[in-house]
Amino acid sequence: MTKIGSELRRLCEGSATADEAASKVVRCLYEDLVDEEDGERLCTLVRLFKTHPYSRLGPELQGYTREILGEQPPFPEMKCLTLLATVGDRPEWNRREASVGHKAIPLPSEDFVGRFPMIAQLIHQFGLDTSSVIRPAPEILVDIERQRFNVFRVPDALTSPHIPAKEDFVIPFGIRSALGFGALLPSGSMFAVIMFCRFPVPEATADMFEPIALSVKLGLLPLMNESMFPG
Repeated sequence: MTKIGSELRRLCEGSATADEAASKVVRCLYEDLVDEEDGERLCTLVRLFKTHPYSRLGPELQGYTREILGEQPPFPEMKCLTLLATVGDRPEWNRREASVGHKAIPLPSEDFVGRFPMIAQLIHQFGLDTSSVIRPAPEILVDIERQRFNVFRVPDALTSPHIPAKEDFVIPFGIRSALGFGALLPSGSMFAVIMFCRFPVPEATADMFEPIALSVKLGLLPLMNESMFPG
């Protein structure tokens, strides 16, 4: 894991944009995490997300988030969990614009986040309060910066309520578990890498991704800003 962490940071530091770095991160995890016995890839799908203010999304993604919000109006500073990069077994999983339900997920309130079980659980397992993600305060960010990095783990995707897409994703594609890592950035934005795995992920294995989260954060940090995200 130390080798992968160093490689991920190196890939980020050699990138010109956050999009480029994110694509390299998910590609590295997808290709390099393999079963030691038969060389089979451990991940079926790997994605990297970052929260982005609604006002900084392009018109297409703003329209996409409004459809999800329904009658609830958006507001400029509303955080949206935006897909930066994706790679997976199927062709449509390798193009960000082909994502059906995850291009940009609005996070206007704690109650609304609860409509997305996996996101709510991810934030919880990261050791964060939902409020610190959707309304980050400077004094909270200072404390969070000192905390250790946590990981997100769903040990059994088939029975877990945190991955609701059983019939059209978990079962047909043999998803056994999910694993994620991420952190809050000094800007108040959160990044998260989520891996959907074809093998069970033991807790001890998940814990090994804590230092990888730090490596990716340090690599992404110089590239992450609140500039316009056209989608």
